[in-house]
Amino acid sequence: MSLSPSTAALFKPFEGGGLKLENRIVMAPMTRGFSPQGVPGPDVAAYYRRRAENGVGLIITEGTVIRHPASEADRNVPHIYGDEAVEGWARVVREVHEAGGKIAPQIWHTGTARERSKFPESDAAPVGPSGLGLTGEPVSEPLTVAEIRELVEAYAEAAANAKRVGFDAVEIHGAHGYLIDQFFWEATNKRTDEYGGDLVGRSRFAVEVIEAVRAAVGPDFPILFRFSQWKPVDYGAKLASTPEELERFLAPLSAAGVDIFHASTRRFWEPEFVGSELNLAGWTRKLTGKPAITVGSVGLDSDFTALFAEGKGGQPAGMGQLVERLERGEFDLVAVGRALLSDPAWAAKVRDGRLEELQPFGREALGTLS
Repeated sequence: MSLSPSTAALFKPFEGGGLKLENRIVMAPMTRGFSPQGVPGPDVAAYYRRRAENGVGLIITEGTVIRHPASEADRNVPHIYGDEAVEGWARVVREVHEAGGKIAPQIWHTGTARERSKFPESDAAPVGPSGLGLTGEPVSEPLTVAEIRELVEAYAEAAANAKRVGFDAVEIHGAHGYLIDQFFWEATNKRTDEYGGDLVGRSRFAVEVIEAVRAAVGPDFPILFRFSQWKPVDYGAKLASTPEELERFLAPLSAAGVDIFHASTRRFWEPEFVGSELNLAGWTRKLTGKPAITVGSVGLDSDFTALFAEGKGGQPAGMGQLVERLERGEFDLVAVGRALLSDPAWAAKVRDGRLEELQPFGREALGTLS
């Protein structure tokens, strides 16, 4: 099989951060809500297997919640604790491995994003560093230090469960306004103790989570860490406004044990800081020396005749620009989200040059998210 020169870079093997992958395409984590009572069933295993069969190098699962009464924001999201849920994930791992793929769970706690109204039978309050929601409203009491330490242990338990059932890596969710990101962001972290203060101080919770996960999985098991500048209530939010601030932020996370950073942006082609074309993943790779995953509207141009054109403004950028940036080493891996959600064969079709067969993202294409 011959690859199109314009896509060949996406299908070169990758080795780094403890992972060996057949290509550079990563399935981004996307919540589906198809795990009743938190247990992923045979349909979930089949869903991920189809992506592995069609050439995805690494699958990062939807967010899997840790053992805590207020960890989930929606019903039917999968757990990464408890015998039944963990056995369900063991089935998923077996299916993906049989198809030749590799897979990592994303470990998640939603923090104060949990809405009490969605759980009328539960008295579990949302939790966050200062008990503040993303718009600044108080929703609970601030976490105590003892409660923070219990949460750290729950992340470690989840990671240990993942390794035990055969996952190839684990990703810690530190993005998008959820619990870890609520510690990072000054709008939701007003603490004055060791878990607050400046951006480095606000990273302490994440550092302790990473260290505990590393202790639970051992020195050679790959740890990915996903972070973002943007928040669901503020797409223009910045944890770091300059490369220097970003370097100070990333250094303790890297030292704690992160092997690969997953830099979440809404549009991969947008520069992160004035004066450079590098996106967030590019800066992360440059500043830490660790492999970086880029993500953000990859493959969402529904006009496939223009798929290899460059994006302008808010329009989806074509694969040509993506591949060019990958070839020059701005980042190492490319996460594909919505395009893979609607088309399980997206990677194979791009690899084989069957662009006319790609399914555009949209409700009509999603069906049952198969």
